[in-house]
Amino acid sequence: MNITIRFASYQIDAELFDTPTGRAIYDSLPIHENISLWGDEIYFEIPVEVALEPGSRSAVQIGDLGYWPNMPAFCIFFGPTPASSGATPVAASAVNIFGKLSTVEPEILREIRDTSKVTVTRKD
Repeated sequence: MNITIRFASYQIDAELFDTPTGRAIYDSLPIHENISLWGDEIYFEIPVEVALEPGSRSAVQIGDLGYWPNMPAFCIFFGPTPASSGATPVAASAVNIFGKLSTVEPEILREIRDTSKVTVTRKD
C-alpha cells in the first residue's frame, strides 16, 4: 500500500505495512490536516482508532511512520525528539509502526513549520 504525503513545498512517498493499523490508515485516506512538531517528528490527528499492536514501542527508527493512539496521530519520525538521548527518535509513548518513508531528507523536513497543512493520499 503506497501513499504520498504532501506539504506546501515538498512531497514524500511512503509504504504502509499490511498490518491492522496500516490497513485502517490506508482505508481512511485522503487525510487533510494541520501538523504539529515535536523535535524531529511531524505528527497530526487522524480519524483512525486502533489498539496498540504486539511489537508497539517508543524506540523507533528514522523514516518510520507511527500511529500514536493517545491523540490518535500519524507520526513521521526523521530525527531525535525531546524524548531521545541520542540521534535516534523516541516517541512520547508506544506507537504502532505502520509504514516507512521511501526517502528521508531531514534537512528538508526540518524546514516544514508547525501548523503547516499536510495531505496524505493513496499513490496511483
